[in-house]
Amino acid sequence: MSSAANKSSSLLSVESVYQASVRLKGVAHHTPLMSNYNLSEEYGCNLFLKREDLQIVRSYKIRGAYNKMASMPAEELKAGIVCASAGNHAQGVAFACQKMGIEGTIYMPSTTPKQKVDKVRLFGKDKVKIVLEGDTFDVSYDLAMQDATQHKKVFVHPFNDPKVMEGQATVGLEILQDCPEEIDIVFVAIGGGGLASGLGSYFKKLSPRTRIIGVEPAGAAAMKAAVEAGQVVTLDHIDPFVDGAAVRRVGDHSFEICRNVVDEFITVPEGKVCSTILKLYNEEAIVVEPAGALTIAALDLFKKQIKGLNVVCVVSGGNNDITRTEEIKERSLLFEGLKHYFIIRFPQRAGALREFLNVLGEGDDITHFEYIKKNNREAGPALVGIELKQKSNYNSLLQRMQDQRIQFQTLNDNPMLFDLLV
Repeated sequence: MSSAANKSSSLLSVESVYQASVRLKGVAHHTPLMSNYNLSEEYGCNLFLKREDLQIVRSYKIRGAYNKMASMPAEELKAGIVCASAGNHAQGVAFACQKMGIEGTIYMPSTTPKQKVDKVRLFGKDKVKIVLEGDTFDVSYDLAMQDATQHKKVFVHPFNDPKVMEGQATVGLEILQDCPEEIDIVFVAIGGGGLASGLGSYFKKLSPRTRIIGVEPAGAAAMKAAVEAGQVVTLDHIDPFVDGAAVRRVGDHSFEICRNVVDEFITVPEGKVCSTILKLYNEEAIVVEPAGALTIAALDLFKKQIKGLNVVCVVSGGNNDITRTEEIKERSLLFEGLKHYFIIRFPQRAGALREFLNVLGEGDDITHFEYIKKNNREAGPALVGIELKQKSNYNSLLQRMQDQRIQFQTLNDNPMLFDLLV
């Protein structure tokens, strides 16, 4: 058998994706594919947003969860289902349980924000039992698997399951149904790989000339690492900020499909994702979660390549917790070079702070001030955060501090000290 035949045989079938779309009628919304004027103007292309943030559970996850459960014989579901998730998958499973009248147990880390737990309870109603145990997702996952094995329950995996992938693939089916133009490029977020493998399979069968670009957060690029290694790998450490796409290990099935259907894997810094979240809110009145902003955040990396093309960005979810707003703003400012932290040694005499204020540029502002050591009679080191009016002010600020012989240590370029003090 040729390599092309091997590649084709690993993909999901068009028929299975169509069957999934039939199962999902009346359950998952057929979300809009919206032409975006501002982004199209900015990047010189025809840009469409696939708005899965407008899905009934505000993410595409309901598609895969429901398709998996609706595909199974009723006899196998009698004992109930079980899953592990701290986010969108839990909400999708909970809604599917309530819709189908199936008992479900959802394991979530004890550190899961109350807002997310409440959303799962809201969608699942009396059909879902929530178990909060363990400090990490890995612990919750192990407990869920034990429950499934011991009590012969169906485990609904968030991404590493063909039926889940087929459900997610209906996002691609709807895009091809709705787009008025032939699509040149689709940007899709990758976490565990369920959405990318499903959507990618469908496009490779029905629109093979369309390039599929997989986008991962820079701090959790598990799929890119797997493709480069030629096998699934487990990342030692990840940045969990983009929680809807931050996994230490992708699925075996999703890896095999993604490596064949995704044309390019790219990463986007978490700070850039934060800037995109704020931009979408301020300019488009669109509320997205970090994973939902990934594809739009990637556009700056493709400015030249996408000019004049028909481009689709999948906005994968909008479950953003308002309590994260300050962190999002902070990460954005740091990424944009507008926020800087210093350790500064202030002489313990009158007027020392006033002298420091004189070195600030017009419009620059001290946003954080905290003495680190209070028992030194000659000099008091302080942690100082400064927000600049514009990025170019930074070098001149450093020069003025040096000219005034202010003793300081920059922290933004010192990850160990930054994490310890900030």
